[in-house]
Amino acid sequence: MVRLRLDLAYDGTDFSGWARQPGRRTVQGEIEQALGRILRLGGPAQLTVAGRTDAGVHARGQVCHVDVPEESTAELDGNRGPLSVDERLAALVRRLGGVLPPDVRVHRVCVAPEGFDARFSALFRRYAYRVSDAAGGVDPLRRREVVWHNRPLDDGALNAAAARLIGEHDFAAFCKKREGATTIRELQRLDWVREPDGTLVATVVADAFCHSMVRALVGSLLAAGDGRRPVEWPGEVLTRAVRDSGVHVAPAHGLCLEEVGYPPDAELAARAEATRRVRTPAGSAAGDAALENE
Repeated sequence: MVRLRLDLAYDGTDFSGWARQPGRRTVQGEIEQALGRILRLGGPAQLTVAGRTDAGVHARGQVCHVDVPEESTAELDGNRGPLSVDERLAALVRRLGGVLPPDVRVHRVCVAPEGFDARFSALFRRYAYRVSDAAGGVDPLRRREVVWHNRPLDDGALNAAAARLIGEHDFAAFCKKREGATTIRELQRLDWVREPDGTLVATVVADAFCHSMVRALVGSLLAAGDGRRPVEWPGEVLTRAVRDSGVHVAPAHGLCLEEVGYPPDAELAARAEATRRVRTPAGSAAGDAALENE
C-alpha cells in the first residue's frame, strides 16, 4: 500500500458537509467515488481528512490522505508506457479535474512522508470568517462566502473581545458537546482585519476545533462588535464553560478552512501519536470523532 496526500479546495454551498452520509451529496463522497473509479479500486477509496467541515462551510486549504495499493497507480500510465511516480500523480490530478464536479478541486497529490496522518499529524488549522456590515448588503458576487451583518461593526471592539479568548481553555461554552470528547483547545490566534473593500475577516487558528466552535466564537464576537454586548461578554461566557443561550452560531457560508499546518517530516509520526493521546480520551471512538469538526 502507498499513502497519498491530497491538497484540495471546495465551495461548500451545495454539499452536506465533508463527511460521507447515505443519500446526501458530500465532499468526501465525491472524491472517494472519483478515486475509486480512476484507480479501479473496485469501490470508493477511504479518505482521512484534516478537518471535517459542516454543511455550507468552504475550504481553500483542506488536506486528506488515502491508502491505495501501489499497483493501482499503474492505471494512470495509459498508452504512454510506464510513467514515473511523479508523472502518475500529475496524471491523477488531471484525471480528477475531469471527473470531479466544478465545486471541488484537487490541486496536488503526492506520496505522503513516512508517519504522515492528515488528521493527527496537524499542528494547526487556520480558518477565516468573512463578514460585511455594508449598509446595502453583500456584493452579490461574493454572497456565497461573505455573511451580511445588518448592524455597523466596530473593529476595535471586535478585537478587544477576541483578545480575551486567546490561549488554552475549556471551550465548552462554544462547542456542541459530544460524549467522551474533550472541549479543551488551544486558541492560538483570533483577530479581525477590515479589508480595503470593507469586508471584515476574522483569522482563527487553533491546534484543533470542536464542533461549531469557530462559528459560535464569531457569533459572540459580532454581538460585542455591534454594541449589543460589552466587549467583556465573550470572555465571561468562556469562563462559565457552559452553553449560553445568548451565543448565536454564525452562518456556515462565511467560514473557510484556509490552511492546515504540519511539522517537519521527521516529526510527523511523533505528532500524530501525541495528538491521539491528548485528543482521544482513553482511546475512545467518540474522542477521535470529535477531534475537529467545523
